[in-house]
Formats: sequence, C-alpha cells, structure tokens
Amino acid sequence: MSRTVGDGLSDLRGRLAAAGIEGAPREARRIMAAALGVAPDRVSLMQTDPLPPAAEDRLTGMAARRCAREPLSHILGLRAFYRHEFRVTRHVLDPRPETEMLVEAGLGAPFERVLDLGTGTGCILLSLLAARPGASGVGTDISDDALAVARENAQTLGVADRCELRLSDWFTAVEGQYDLVVSNPPYIAAWEMDTLEPELRYEPRGALTDEGDGLTAYRAIAAGAMDHLRPGGRLLLEIGWRQGPDVSALLRARGFENLRLHTDLDGRDRVVSAARAFTAP
Repeated sequence: MSRTVGDGLSDLRGRLAAAGIEGAPREARRIMAAALGVAPDRVSLMQTDPLPPAAEDRLTGMAARRCAREPLSHILGLRAFYRHEFRVTRHVLDPRPETEMLVEAGLGAPFERVLDLGTGTGCILLSLLAARPGASGVGTDISDDALAVARENAQTLGVADRCELRLSDWFTAVEGQYDLVVSNPPYIAAWEMDTLEPELRYEPRGALTDEGDGLTAYRAIAAGAMDHLRPGGRLLLEIGWRQGPDVSALLRARGFENLRLHTDLDGRDRVVSAARAFTAP
C-alpha cells in the first residue's frame, strides 16, 4: 500500500520533535503543504490521499534541512510578519514576532517620512508604509543582497513607489530629515553568540552581532539620528532585554527627550523610544 499524506505527516512530526524543534506539529503541516503545493489548511483534509513520489522527494529534502536546524523561513522562502508575508533568504535576518512591536510603536503617532536603518527584508519599513498610504520612506543597508530582497518585498506589498532602498553604513548616504527613524540593529554581544539557538548560524552574522559589546550600533545611531529627525520627530530602536538602561543613557547624552522603554509579552524591555525636542519658530 502506498504511503498517505497522513503517514508522511506523522513521520515528519516525529523527526522534527526528535530534532528538538518546538511546535513540531505546526511546522510539519507547513512543510507538508509546501511539498504538496497546497495551503497549510488543506493538509488536514488530505490525510488519506496518496503521497505522490515527487512530493515525498521534496518532503524528504525539506525535512533534512529543518532537522539540521535551518530556519523554516529559509526553507519555505517566506516569513509572516505584521499582516504580510515577506521574502526571506540567507542574506537577511529572519523577521521575529517581537520586532512587530517596533511597527506598532511607529504607528502610534502620525508620520509622513520614515527612515529605517539596517532594513534587511524591509519588514519594518514596508509594514509601516503599507499601514500609512500617505507616507514615504527610505531603507538603508550595508548589503546589496539584502537590499535586493527588500526591493522584491516592496514590489509585493505595493509600496515600491513610496520607498527608496539605499546602500549605506548607518547615516553615511542618508540625507534630509524624517518624522520617524526606526532600527533593529545588531545588538547581540560577541560572547552571547555561542549561547543562541542553532538556527541563527544560518543567518548573516553581521545582522546579529557587532562582534563587541552589542552597543556599537546604538552609539552610531545616537550620534547621527538627531541631525536626521525633524523637531518633534521620534526615534524607535529594538534592543536586547538587558540593554534598556545603556541605550537610554546613550540617547539621553545626545539630547533626546521623552525616553521610554516598551516591554514585550514576557515583560522584558524590547523597544526604546525617544524624541527630538520641538524648537522655537
């Protein structure tokens, strides 16, 4: 008797669980859907269907990659983030759910022009622009490969005509002033890298760590952001959960006001917000 979709799904769940992957049933369903070329919610309706040989071959290859702890987003080529799906490759940081806090905070006040430093997939900038049809923005990155991914995502989300994606090392190629500056910079200290989950070894190391104390990017952003913010403009930065006091101190020393730490669902500091003071006319 030929193997069924249900047989393959059961085997896959077991393999993923044995590899230490949390959420093995959910991931198994998504991998099976990709192998079959159907939507994930169709898989449960196909349990007794024969598993085609070509689909089983695809399933075997994807399962091996995931059991080696390659991120699921790299295998599928997509990651869901803030109401959209983004193209993901090995050249960009895999968007995390906690980064959605940065988008939510950005949408908490009006803006017309936004700057995203270290844009990667473009998930922050493009989500902000998709939610604010009257806004435009600039995304920068030091990687041409990352910018190519961001451009593809901008086209998919229909905001390419409202954003410019530019090769830049922080502010080196940035001009003008913005209502909102956002960034999820590399903030993992070098000593922490060996303690992280195995999936991160597949992601660009430079998007994760500064190879130092984890604060190098914040020093650069704090030094340059004021010149690129309009009076009253806001600065929003994702941080590591221990970094709130240090990043706040860096911004305060540069004259930023209205500093606030925003906590994630686990009650840990995740975003620092600050503002440039209004100046007299």
